[in-house]
Amino acid sequence: MKNEQIEIFDTTLRDGEQVPGCKLNTEQKLKIADALDNLGVDVIEAGFPVSSPGDFKSVTEISKLVKNAVVCGLTRAVKNDIEVAAEALKYARRPRIHTGIGTSESHIKFKFNSTPEKIIEQAAEAVAYAKKFVYDVEFYAEDAGRTDNAYLAKVCSAAVKAGATVLNIPDTTGYCLPDEYGAKIKYLKEHVVGIDRVRLSCHCHNDLGLATANAIAGAINGARQIECTINGIGERAGNTALEEVVMILRQHPALNLTTNIKTKNLLGISKMIANEMGMFVQANKAIVGDNAFAHSSGIHQDGVIKNRETYEIINPADVGVTESSIVLTARSGRSALAYRAKKIGYELTKADLDIVYLEFLKFADSCKEVVENDLHRIIEGSKSRLEINI
Repeated sequence: MKNEQIEIFDTTLRDGEQVPGCKLNTEQKLKIADALDNLGVDVIEAGFPVSSPGDFKSVTEISKLVKNAVVCGLTRAVKNDIEVAAEALKYARRPRIHTGIGTSESHIKFKFNSTPEKIIEQAAEAVAYAKKFVYDVEFYAEDAGRTDNAYLAKVCSAAVKAGATVLNIPDTTGYCLPDEYGAKIKYLKEHVVGIDRVRLSCHCHNDLGLATANAIAGAINGARQIECTINGIGERAGNTALEEVVMILRQHPALNLTTNIKTKNLLGISKMIANEMGMFVQANKAIVGDNAFAHSSGIHQDGVIKNRETYEIINPADVGVTESSIVLTARSGRSALAYRAKKIGYELTKADLDIVYLEFLKFADSCKEVVENDLHRIIEGSKSRLEINI
């Protein structure tokens, strides 16, 4: 079966920047947008143009810069928002307006003080109006995760009829379980009128730690665009992490889903985003965390030294990591000690290793990690009892 493409919609510069303390200036946004374009993302959501003069300027300048990706601007279902977005996107080679409205019972009743019928009418009007400025119009049904499926299908059908090219199905509050979200996408594939003319998109939040799982469930059930951010940054607990969904699809070829992402750029852009936004990446973060390819347990280290695939399902080089890391701690075994000693120029015999290992354990019990300089001192301190010539 031929692989189908999942388009990667990156919203680091819009949803990601909404994190408190992560505000970027135009120069920073241009630097990131250029890196995202080189990474191979299909769509860059550059910002929310009507929100501020600074954001309008950034979207305009990104539109001039980006060579390959679609450049997208977010709006509410408000004519002025759409007009401002169209103006900001006028230099884009491939512009997209992303407009929409809340569709859950909670949003209709409390946020808009409206009715289901009026929401459908507003959704269609917003898409039709955006269509006057650009061909590519994405419609979002905010809080789709908590929206009744039958009603959601009606809203989406109206949006398609009005000219939408993409339907964004956000799990705005991160509430859905993967099987629920997957079933929602499947339901829309089967019940939205004109669904064959549009692309379904997943936009999942991580409030319960399920954003990536939900996005993958959506893709398995027919979505062909995933909206995500580098390092999973975003509102509250964050968004689907781009690096996670890309590598999941790559490592599971049986899904027959692929992306255009140049995975060897992932670590570099992760570090760039962390630095520019001042948001550190936790060490145990999948794919790009400092410990993602680090091993400190003796059992794991021995396995990795013998064959990397015993404990690593991803080749570190595939995501831009130079090599696996064998970290020496009190839990490390003889094979790891010999491996690290050889790296710094010592060929230890079995008898040598027995001597050095005892000294190593004494030292390792007093610290979190034994670094290269420590290892030199341990071996040099044991010199008189060793067979090797050092």
